[in-house]
Amino acid sequence: MKNLILDGNNLNIQDIEALVKDSSFRVQVSNAGLIKVKQSKKFLDEKGQGKDIIYGVNTGFGPMASHIIDKDLMATLQENLVRSHAVGMGQYIDSKYVLAAMIARLNALAKGYSGVSVSLIHKLEEFINLRIIPLVPEHGAVGTSGDLVQLAHIALAVIGEGEVLYKDQIRKTKDVLKELDIQPHQLELKEGLALINATAMMSGIASLLLRKSDQLLALSVRLGALAFELMHGFTDSLSERAHNFRPHVGQISIAKVLRTLLIDSKMTRDRKSLIRRIDSKEKIIEIPEDVQQVYSLRCIPQILGPVFDSMAKTKKEVEIEINAVTDNPIVDWEGDQFLHGGNFHGDYIAASMDQLKMGLVKLTILSERRTNFFLDHKTNRFFPPFMNLDRPGLTLGLQGLQFVATSTTAQSQTYAFPHSVHSISTNGSNQDVVSMGTDVALIAAKVIENAFIVLAIELITLAQGVDFLNSQARLSSSSRQLYDNLRKIFPAIKKDRELIAQLAEVVKFVEEGPGIPVDWNK
Repeated sequence: MKNLILDGNNLNIQDIEALVKDSSFRVQVSNAGLIKVKQSKKFLDEKGQGKDIIYGVNTGFGPMASHIIDKDLMATLQENLVRSHAVGMGQYIDSKYVLAAMIARLNALAKGYSGVSVSLIHKLEEFINLRIIPLVPEHGAVGTSGDLVQLAHIALAVIGEGEVLYKDQIRKTKDVLKELDIQPHQLELKEGLALINATAMMSGIASLLLRKSDQLLALSVRLGALAFELMHGFTDSLSERAHNFRPHVGQISIAKVLRTLLIDSKMTRDRKSLIRRIDSKEKIIEIPEDVQQVYSLRCIPQILGPVFDSMAKTKKEVEIEINAVTDNPIVDWEGDQFLHGGNFHGDYIAASMDQLKMGLVKLTILSERRTNFFLDHKTNRFFPPFMNLDRPGLTLGLQGLQFVATSTTAQSQTYAFPHSVHSISTNGSNQDVVSMGTDVALIAAKVIENAFIVLAIELITLAQGVDFLNSQARLSSSSRQLYDNLRKIFPAIKKDRELIAQLAEVVKFVEEGPGIPVDWNK
């Protein structure tokens, strides 16, 4: 059994991914974290019984904050908050994202500025470690006073209500807790607010998406290298010197990876080889090949470089967020005060996810355009129509698959529009500028899903090109590995055949198989 110790300061996206993927992983708040939680709780209990006006403790919420609540009703207030906001609708958010959100929120509570009890900390640990995952509908929060609606469904389960996914079955929370002999949590001062007034859902989703995005970018680079080989690309477009003249970190990094991947290829060309073949005394001659290849081959570092940079920036922002205090009010027991503000506003995550998904849509477009290049014999002027390896006219090759790549890319182009600008005032105009952070993250998840489909089709296309050229032995070791692994699950298409089950296997392979080509940081 492995333990992830949470102290509110050192959680990273790799930790979240590991815990979500490995059911033997357990979380535990550190002793230092528990000490701060106790101090915060003590401070809140003392002040909450006094004459101070503390939002969400002895007042109503939102526009009803001017209503002062009697001491005897403060616990009821927290229960009412959770029940009234657990009203999400639509499809359930994938359980892995909900689990990631629970981890992120527990880590933030462990910082000791939320005023919650140690018993609530332990209850969240228990839910996570037993993988009791609340059902959370996708439609709800606007991402400004935190992910209120989505997180309220998590809080609802903690108090023993609603439904959960447990051992792959949807069940009533109360039935699961009774079976496991677990008591529902009784909310205390501010605890309902502390559970839902946060950006944990959007940042939890973002954490997992960043790991998928890294995999996607790595695959895109490897496919770019294979495409470059099939067209006997000129190596000067990847030269270190050329890219150092335009020193963007991402561009330089992608070019370096491509050079590494192609180092043992026998198919790339030095530009001098083109010059040597030109032997004419004519003043103007036309040569039978492109002096400069299409941008989807020649400009891979320039196109994917911004995606690399965007991912690096987003990772920093997400890791700040999952280790941040996003409560309102903040129980600043060290400063002997309650800080009323807006740290729950989700625009950092929303803007980052918008930028990320736009970059990944561009990555998808790059892949689809390369697929089109190789399938259109009038454009590439070399390969058979639609990579048809049998009898063009009678057999159709990859013609049908191209429609899938085109339509899927078109859908993602629509998703690329920045959703965080879709601010609609709500909550009695109290929340007058909102982030839509969780919605942006869920849209980004769809963009990633689409991208893997499009890249899977490109891989199938390029593998057909390898077969047409019979060039397996001349490929770089990276491309040969990619080709060989694909062919283990997806034979070359010669005669038309049913592909449905095999296509699903290829998508699964590109999502999980190729891995990162090299260490980006070297």
